[in-house]
Amino acid sequence: MQAPKTEPKKRRFKMPSAYTILFMIITLVAVLTWVIPAGAYNTDKAGNIIAHTYKSVTANPQGIWDVFMAPVYGMIGNDHTEGAISISLFILVIGGFLGVVNKTKALDDGIGAVVRRYKGKEKRLIPILMILFALGGTTYGMAEETIAFYPLLIPVMIGVGFDSLTAVAIILVGSQIGVLASTVNPFATGVASQTLDLSMGQGIFPRLALLVITLVLGIWYVYRYASKVEKDPSKSAVFEQRQEDLDRFSVDDADDAGTMTGRQKGVLALFGLTFLLMIIGLIPWSTINDKWTFFESATKWLASIPVIGNILGSDMVPMGDWYFSEITMLFLLMSVVVMFVYKMKEADFINAFIGGMAEFLSVAIIVAVARGIQVVMNDGLITDTVLHWGEMGLKGLSESVFIIITYIFYIPMSFLIPSTSGLASATMGIIGPMGKFAGVDGSVVITAYQAASGWVNLITPTSGVVMGALAIAHINISVWWKWIAKLMIYLFVVTSVFLGILAIL
Repeated sequence: MQAPKTEPKKRRFKMPSAYTILFMIITLVAVLTWVIPAGAYNTDKAGNIIAHTYKSVTANPQGIWDVFMAPVYGMIGNDHTEGAISISLFILVIGGFLGVVNKTKALDDGIGAVVRRYKGKEKRLIPILMILFALGGTTYGMAEETIAFYPLLIPVMIGVGFDSLTAVAIILVGSQIGVLASTVNPFATGVASQTLDLSMGQGIFPRLALLVITLVLGIWYVYRYASKVEKDPSKSAVFEQRQEDLDRFSVDDADDAGTMTGRQKGVLALFGLTFLLMIIGLIPWSTINDKWTFFESATKWLASIPVIGNILGSDMVPMGDWYFSEITMLFLLMSVVVMFVYKMKEADFINAFIGGMAEFLSVAIIVAVARGIQVVMNDGLITDTVLHWGEMGLKGLSESVFIIITYIFYIPMSFLIPSTSGLASATMGIIGPMGKFAGVDGSVVITAYQAASGWVNLITPTSGVVMGALAIAHINISVWWKWIAKLMIYLFVVTSVFLGILAIL
């Protein structure tokens, strides 16, 4: 007797990784160097393009060798393109720093301590926790790190009369609005700024304003929903599974979580101080006001003190003039300080630091691969041709219209290349100079790119953070999309208006 025939399983489409997408783009760009006419602009002494000076030059089409050399030159650089080694090293070191901090569980237990402190006043937790998560998002791109907080917060929110969606919204909306309005996020602001040869501190004050505006909007949206559910549980978007959630999640699980030790409090203080020092070091104070030369004077004074100046180092760079080398050094130094404050064993420190670097290795490499796109375009002499087309197309286009179009452009691009650092490396070298032609500052272009990326991070099914959070809470993504739809529209409109105004200031 013959066995019954089984229908072959249909293969579901699986989105290729960011590496594959970027390599496909590199290959496509190499093909385009055989088609697009070669050209070049004249540049000034600083290397900036001079508008209206485009001219045709001899073509230099790229081949297979060039395609596979592109990521290599993307990391170390060549005659036409600056390498990504400085930003990649910074990403690795900040990964090591976060690995050491996470080893102490100071962040996890710190959030747990806040939850316990406000027991019985949980509605007040909504703005407090959303602000904390937004600070994580805006400073270091907090994303995967939030996964540990969902099992802690969901039982608390359900136990006091809210629902699992409220808990997810507090964490996910809070952290990703922070990413949307990144101030010094090294994986977004840092990579994009380095690509345009700008300081990360340039444009920080408008981004802080955007952070406040969007975060207030997000808190209002979540708080309003939580209040409705508290008054009438049937208003919950996940009311159908409420009994299952009550059975599934136990509030008692969160009661003992997050007991803070003195060492952990010290680590948290150092964690906050590190990012504060980075922000202070990156803001170009003297360019904001030529009288703000305190850090230059203080550095010269310290360097001139006998013995102490030699011990500190004669090549100290004053805060305000810091770039990737200096902030990389800062995170390396503070990792060691955390080790001593927490009294961590040397072997545990090394393992935590190397482990943290390992987690960010893919991010560091993807920056180099993405920079390979610019390598092929520059070596193939088509970058300036594309810019020339952009210059022609931008004629008569206002600054506001350009930046809003840029914002809209980055929304589908963020789906295509979900890595924020990869997206910045792949596109900022073209979009930034186009902004100059339209009269838009490079820092504003960076803000538009970050806003689009953070906006997409709230809903994209390709994000492990979104899908992981919803899986922990047992919420279908269609329910999440329906609930957040209005907030997405509000954020899009508010951000577009903000960018339009910012572009003309």
